[in-house]
Amino acid sequence: MYIDEIKNWNGEKGQEMGIRNEDFTLNEINGGDKPKAGKKWLKLPHVYVILVTMLLVCYAATLLVPKGQFERVEGPTGAPILVPGTFKLVDAPNLTPFDLMFSIPTGMVQAGEIIFGGLMIGALFSVIERTGLLTLGIQRINRTFQNRSIWVIPALMIPMATFTAFTGAMEMGLMYAPIMIPLMLNLGYDRFSATAMVLVSTAAGFSVALTSPATVGLSQTLMELPLYSGIGFRAIFMVITVLIGIWYVWRYARKIEQNASLGYLYGDGLDAQYINSDEQTEEKASKRQIFAILFLLAGIGVMIYGLLNWGWYFTQIGGWYAFMGIVLGLIYGLNPSTIAEVFNEGFKKVLLGVLIIGLSRAISVILENGNILDTIVNGISVVVSSMPSQIAALVMMVFQALFNFFVGSGSGQAMITMPIMSGLSDLLGVTRQTAILAFQYGDGFTNILYPSGLFMAILAIAQVPYTKWVRFIAPLLLIWYGVAAISLIIAQSIGWGANL
Repeated sequence: MYIDEIKNWNGEKGQEMGIRNEDFTLNEINGGDKPKAGKKWLKLPHVYVILVTMLLVCYAATLLVPKGQFERVEGPTGAPILVPGTFKLVDAPNLTPFDLMFSIPTGMVQAGEIIFGGLMIGALFSVIERTGLLTLGIQRINRTFQNRSIWVIPALMIPMATFTAFTGAMEMGLMYAPIMIPLMLNLGYDRFSATAMVLVSTAAGFSVALTSPATVGLSQTLMELPLYSGIGFRAIFMVITVLIGIWYVWRYARKIEQNASLGYLYGDGLDAQYINSDEQTEEKASKRQIFAILFLLAGIGVMIYGLLNWGWYFTQIGGWYAFMGIVLGLIYGLNPSTIAEVFNEGFKKVLLGVLIIGLSRAISVILENGNILDTIVNGISVVVSSMPSQIAALVMMVFQALFNFFVGSGSGQAMITMPIMSGLSDLLGVTRQTAILAFQYGDGFTNILYPSGLFMAILAIAQVPYTKWVRFIAPLLLIWYGVAAISLIIAQSIGWGANL
């Protein structure tokens, strides 16, 4: 629907660069790069193509890698967990091409609650936008940071990181992105800086989480440690990680503040989709909008309480978002049919992102049904067990980072790997608290790197090409992993958690 707008991008800058209208293709909408002057730009594959290619590679691996399984018992949450030392090779039939084809709808079904939650996030924010609450919020922030716009980066990244560190709800990035994008555009920055603010802050908070129930809480339960123990040590390195992330995003934003042409998305012609012309006119909140704001704040409070105390996940969050969207629409005076149409508009905005989540889940389906997931776990655990104790914690982190490619769920990865890491840490003299921190780092940081992760949905919302994101984020990940390595060495040296 945006092809005509892109083809009409023929301003002075385009003429200076020698870019012709016919050089623009659907590739730009699908995540490719803009053609460079004087030559056709090589088309980059659509994200669907990337994920299907990964799926085919994993399917081929099921035909070549020996099949094996661990015995499993019921864990503390009722889900099955691996029993260390019980791995054995099994004689199981190879997956058929039909199994490969059926893995995609199976993955969609398994990711159903996440897909539903993502759709409801889109619906809720479409209602918020229709009621004018988003415009009011952006105007207020614009006024606050009018003469010091760069300070909006730490002012918003710190709360997002802190909230994620306590709840582990990195999925909230889907909620933050639709707010940050128009805000940063109105402040003179770009969609990329807005996307970076969301992903970097939530990744930092998730990776060094303080009380995340699905990662820290579950891991400490599996390893029989006091719940949320060691929070002080993690807090120190969470602050360091967040500050480094803020500095990195600040550095990029300052660069494009001085020269907009240096931005990763400069001249792609897509910013207009995210800016409401009404945002340029100062508005005062009506009585209906004030009631809507109060309801929205109360609703967010209930959601946070549900996450922390009721164990809410995407099924509950999605249902709550749907309820909030309907009530907000009624408070504003929208009739039921109009609310339904607004919901549809929101669904369209996040559809690509949530389908990516379902498609990426098919990779786990293939590895599990092909009986090689346990083989991979066993093989890497053998490598870890042969390492000297001084570097064992670092190898554990690398292992968790690699394994996150196959199992994107933090809680799922904990259920599979932590029983194994528990025995290995005792054997190698690594404290269990340190082993959990290695898991957090390995699982967390790669969540904004692997194309099968939830963050791809946020890139889709912001229309940020994956290749450009990788170029941006790779140096930061190297810095973060360097800090992570130092923290693990310190933890191992002081015997962190050895007395628990």
